[in-house]
Amino acid sequence: MKKLLLLLIMLTFGVSCQEKASKNSDVQLLNGYWEIEEVTLADGAKVSYKINEDLDFFEVKNDSGFRKKVKPQFNGTYLVNDTYEKIKIDRDAKGTFIRYQTKYATWKEQIISLSKEQLILENEQNVQYQYKKPVYFTVK
Repeated sequence: MKKLLLLLIMLTFGVSCQEKASKNSDVQLLNGYWEIEEVTLADGAKVSYKINEDLDFFEVKNDSGFRKKVKPQFNGTYLVNDTYEKIKIDRDAKGTFIRYQTKYATWKEQIISLSKEQLILENEQNVQYQYKKPVYFTVK
């Protein structure tokens, strides 16, 4: 019985450690291009995006950097402008957050999930943004 209790405690502790690690995931995976795939509104309604004219480009070094909107072109290049948001990565007991700053506003989003293929962010209004890495097609 004691062994079963000990095993149960170890499993519980192991699961809680895994959850904490996923909340503080490697933010270097954030770097690069991301395409919005789906938005889940606070009421649970979902909006899917089949085609995107814009991508989000993140660059993070030492927990700070920027996010910029870019437009992919058919020749493999991107149209960009001078507009961007400064970002800082903050970690606390509740998770990992991206804090954005422009000369007009500041806001934050929590990183819910981050992997090489998927990014899920949630803003302060409980709206979730699900991103994927963009897929490119070559025309020959």
